[in-house]
Amino acid sequence: MRRALTAAAAAATALLLAASPAAAHGGKPAPKPPTVTEIASGLVTPLSAAVGAKGTSYVTQNFAGLLTEVDKRGDATVLYASANGEEVGGVSYRDRRLTFTETLIDDETGPVASSIKTLRLDKKGNPTGPARTLADVRAYEDANNPDGDVTYGFRDVDQACLDQAPPDGIPVRYEGIQDSHPYATTRGWGTTFVADAGMNAILSVSDRGRVRTVAVLPAQPAVVTADAAAMFGLPDCVVGETYWFEPVPTDVEVGPWGQLYVTTLPGGPEDDSLGARAAVYRVNPWSGSVRMVAGDLLSATNLAVSPSGDVYVAELFGGKITQVTRHGNRTVVETALPAGLEWDHGDLLATTNALPGEGAPPDGHLVRVDLSRSHGHGHGHGHHGR
Repeated sequence: MRRALTAAAAAATALLLAASPAAAHGGKPAPKPPTVTEIASGLVTPLSAAVGAKGTSYVTQNFAGLLTEVDKRGDATVLYASANGEEVGGVSYRDRRLTFTETLIDDETGPVASSIKTLRLDKKGNPTGPARTLADVRAYEDANNPDGDVTYGFRDVDQACLDQAPPDGIPVRYEGIQDSHPYATTRGWGTTFVADAGMNAILSVSDRGRVRTVAVLPAQPAVVTADAAAMFGLPDCVVGETYWFEPVPTDVEVGPWGQLYVTTLPGGPEDDSLGARAAVYRVNPWSGSVRMVAGDLLSATNLAVSPSGDVYVAELFGGKITQVTRHGNRTVVETALPAGLEWDHGDLLATTNALPGEGAPPDGHLVRVDLSRSHGHGHGHGHHGR
């Protein structure tokens, strides 16, 4: 998971990753848990999924560098394999076109190249030719660095205090660095929207490959406790001060009235040592305005939005899928390590067990969550274009 998410979020995110599900946060379990049906298993780090036509689904096996088709019987076929071990992720589907991300990651330095690719399919779902590169987002980041004027770390702590911090520890103050790790895509109005976890931004990409910044997500504040200071080797003088973490967007979806919905990680510890700080934002794609929809989420790696505006979130280390409501977050179903999440004609398509346990072989699952059996959840139908 460090390779997929934290390496993309610059130095402040490479702090700590809990390797097991944490306790559930916020809300109450649904009175009647929905039925969860397995579609496929044995997948290698399936961190994103997309709903296709006629019961077909698409799953990325990120660390294996594969884009896979899963038919309604659960049979899997590889449609694309990266040439040099690049991570393949962020798949979306619309109008017989698959859009996905490809990122070359150096084990020492993190992401070094990243792009958005597309693969056309015929009426039978077979590729009509090789995948093509729609946009080189790393080149865009190197030329523009959208969060380059954002200060992360401690903004209001004097330098004499910061000088007491160990030089090889958590960075105490820095500007947004040049880093690109596109993590999710979605399509709307002939445009591809991209959540870039390294860039801390939402991008739009035209069909001609023109890239622009839609919005830079807000930095994530956390008040440093004495325990947190001790954990990270920080001096006592920062206790009670606010540390601004990178937002790390992990998914983007088009919701009602054309608004974009985005999940973010907290940019720091993925456990609850500093609280459950992942969030959902609503982004206006025309003005770039950003508004928080929900917080108090733990490692929000993906979301689904129904045509009527119901929002569901995969909380990877929270071990559950959550519905965001006006009355707070509500558990839909508890499941091990959920990662990808999509709306599918009134149900949810999800990937679970997305990360292998230590010493265990990968065994990710693609499942369907039947919301019709669960009280209190929206049942609007329709394909949401992901």
